[in-house]
Amino acid sequence: MKRIMPQYSYGPGPRARCFWGPSTVPDDQMPSASGTIRTQFAVIGAGYTGLNAALHLAQAGQTVTVFDAESPGWGASARNGGFCCLGGTNLPFKTIAKRHGTQGLQDWCASEVAAIEQVRSFLTRTGTDADTHSNGETILAHSPGAMRELRSEQAELETAYGVKTDLIEAEDLARQGMRGRFFGALTLPTGFGLNPRKYADGLAGACLAAGVTIHGQSPVLSVKSEGAGFTLQTPGATIQADKVIFATNGYSSEDVPDWMRARYMPLQSNVLVTRPLSAEEIRAGWSSDQMAYTHQTFLNYFRLMPNGQFLFGMRGGLGSSPKVDAALHRRTRERFEAVFPDWAHVETPYCWNGILAFSAKRAPYVGPIPEMPGAFVGFAYHGNGVAMGSYAGALLADLAQGKDPDRPYPALMRDVPMRFPFGKFRRMLMAPGYVYASVTGK
Repeated sequence: MKRIMPQYSYGPGPRARCFWGPSTVPDDQMPSASGTIRTQFAVIGAGYTGLNAALHLAQAGQTVTVFDAESPGWGASARNGGFCCLGGTNLPFKTIAKRHGTQGLQDWCASEVAAIEQVRSFLTRTGTDADTHSNGETILAHSPGAMRELRSEQAELETAYGVKTDLIEAEDLARQGMRGRFFGALTLPTGFGLNPRKYADGLAGACLAAGVTIHGQSPVLSVKSEGAGFTLQTPGATIQADKVIFATNGYSSEDVPDWMRARYMPLQSNVLVTRPLSAEEIRAGWSSDQMAYTHQTFLNYFRLMPNGQFLFGMRGGLGSSPKVDAALHRRTRERFEAVFPDWAHVETPYCWNGILAFSAKRAPYVGPIPEMPGAFVGFAYHGNGVAMGSYAGALLADLAQGKDPDRPYPALMRDVPMRFPFGKFRRMLMAPGYVYASVTGK
């Protein structure tokens, strides 16, 4: 496999102090692949996309085998902040409407809502306890200008999602338990917070119960078209499959398959979690159970979890090494203290990062690989993979079976993304954006 980030990014270092911990699914239920394997559907990647695809396929009576280089949720799926929320693109509504018309915009917004409900339905249906909380999410204005933008966006958001939002003035934030350096907020009643590890393990368990075979510690090194199917190679196995689904997102490689080369941009997201907070500390800081994020390009996202610990994250980071990780964690900690100065004394023993992905079209791609009949891929959820990555998996299951999806499948998702320029050096394209964001605060 050819990957564009340093090898350290794909090892245990970045997740060594992750609050969510390793998979609780026993290793003996996910043995490494060996020998010769025959399957109808091979799914590469055991994150939210791959597991949802596998589960929906198995429930339709298909034979499914999942291969992962590590274990379910090892990548971003059990390393994120646990926001099951609207999102998946960073395009303005007017740009989506310009590309695909009013109906295209409506379809996209419908898919965002459907993605959240798909996760909620899974948790309810299977009885998976994922520590859910929050009635939607709150967008916080980090500056007076950001609050003016929220005011102007309120009506548009209500129309797009068919909901009633709540605009909160700066002087009312403390009464709602939202203390910090903010200038107002807007709450949308759509979405919820969860424990991403419990969700990932719940999916893996549901897959196994449905008859899916999961092979951990089994990186797929190559995929070749062979007649009407495919031959996959892992270190210990040769696999024959009728169809293949690629579901590796930010942990993708440039050559499995070759089509993925330069079509995804990996980006780090950095998270820290505090020690348990006292009741007095919670009252002095953030006591709301709303999950929230700031109205910025390189945003902060945070939530008070049901167990009384506080999660805080931020985007950013061009390099990857122990030294770079230490610097990223310091920067995240500095931002945490700047936003919540009353918690400057609070220890944050957990800190880690993971890799998300975006595309040149600034929206997900979910669909067939044009150059590989019988192969499908879903990626580029722009930091909103809990809901949208799960939804992509369900769509891929339908598409791989030759079915018209019975859920919204917007044109925005179907557009094939172009390649980024500069090949394996394309991450340097992000440098000017980092500089601009740090200087302007936008």
